[in-house]
Amino acid sequence: MVNPYATYKKQAVNTMTPVEIVIRGYDECERQLNRALHFIDSKEHVQAHVALDKAAELVSALRTVLDMNVGEISENLDSLYDFFFRQIVQADIKKDKEIIHQILPQIAELKDAFVQISKLPKSNVSTDVG
Repeated sequence: MVNPYATYKKQAVNTMTPVEIVIRGYDECERQLNRALHFIDSKEHVQAHVALDKAAELVSALRTVLDMNVGEISENLDSLYDFFFRQIVQADIKKDKEIIHQILPQIAELKDAFVQISKLPKSNVSTDVG
């Protein structure tokens, strides 16, 4: 039997703009980092690892959709994504909440920038990300 919710989710993703997909990636990354904080607090290290691993995968996915032909903005985002990835790995190794607390606001700020971009008239927004 076909799951109607799964069908809806698949269709929703297929109709999203590149900017909306990036925003969704940031949302999920933030969610996973917050889950990791909770799991570190409760000493559930395996669950913390799983959440941090998912966050790292999301950062890698954001990095792969960059259009490096755009120039300086893409290069800056690439550097930030590399930094986030390395910080998440360190947070995972050390189960260090402070590292997560340092990058969460930066990820939120980038997400907010993409939210603002998504509100621009479509004629002002490139279809490429970064």
